[in-house]
Amino acid sequence: MKNIFDITGKVALVTGATHGLGMAMAKAGATLVLNGHTPSKMETALQLYHEEGIEAKGYLFDVTDELQVSEHIKLIEKEVGPISILVNNAGMIQRIPALEMKPSDFRKVIDVDLVSPFILSQAVAKGMIQKGSGKIINICSMMSELGRDTVSAYAAAKGGLKMLTRNLATEWAKHNIQVNGIGPGYFATKQTAPIREEGHPMNNFILERTPAGKWGDPDDLAGAVVFLASKASDFVNGQIIYVDGGILATIGKPRE
Repeated sequence: MKNIFDITGKVALVTGATHGLGMAMAKAGATLVLNGHTPSKMETALQLYHEEGIEAKGYLFDVTDELQVSEHIKLIEKEVGPISILVNNAGMIQRIPALEMKPSDFRKVIDVDLVSPFILSQAVAKGMIQKGSGKIINICSMMSELGRDTVSAYAAAKGGLKMLTRNLATEWAKHNIQVNGIGPGYFATKQTAPIREEGHPMNNFILERTPAGKWGDPDDLAGAVVFLASKASDFVNGQIIYVDGGILATIGKPRE
């Protein structure tokens, strides 16, 4: 059983240079390639990997630009090797009430969160089809299923990403390419630290709303990522795995 989760020698490209997701795949044996568009953030990300004794390479390019994506996919495959695993993680959110949101801001979120996964998947799938296998993992969201105030563009994009995942799975399954998604719940990260204080309304809301009664640890995503990147998921296609502590499984608790 251990071997079916082994991804040794596989080249994994993770967009939106991220520590947790890439770290999990690197520890499972993958050769890691990170994408980003901010030099300082990329330098920090690579340093974190190197401190763990993991060799990772970084490439700076705009995931919404078809030409840049095409050129860099070719460059990565020339310098590192054929891409076997793609994780579409790059994303953004703008919290603006729908009546106040400019269409230009709405389009920007859609471009990053929905159009870029299509551009990357299309570019990488060409090589995967040639070699007869591949894994594409789209980072969706609970907003792929639920609405929430002020995130209309984000929810629209993540809902669309869920259906893009299923459609690409439908088209490319015959080439032995599995396209699946992960929908994270609420996680304890640097970004959420300010609202995870005891007594904060949002902290209380998350703890009460989550059946597990806690925030997720970023490492909780590791198993799902490795599963979807490995041979263990060879007959899993078009699925979204929600790593949310059970939020989407319940309508919540009654108020006391």
